[in-house]
Amino acid sequence: MAGMAAIPAPPRFLTLADVAELLNTSSAQVYALVRRGDLPAIKLGGRGQWRVESAVLEEFIQRLYADTRTFVALHPFDELEA
Repeated sequence: MAGMAAIPAPPRFLTLADVAELLNTSSAQVYALVRRGDLPAIKLGGRGQWRVESAVLEEFIQRLYADTRTFVALHPFDELEA
């Protein structure tokens, strides 16, 4: 397929700022998720460069969807609340 540009593979590891941007939240919130152990991450070097693996982030997102489905099932929407 001459002339077609290859689509670059997504990076394996993301910074906390990258994760915050993808989740549309703050870096501080992502750091709190990591420190609580909710979002698995690795720490590189002595300066604490945190990285989240792309596949782990996707698993985390899928877990949140499952948790949300459970919450909605247990707390049916009542239009009188709105």
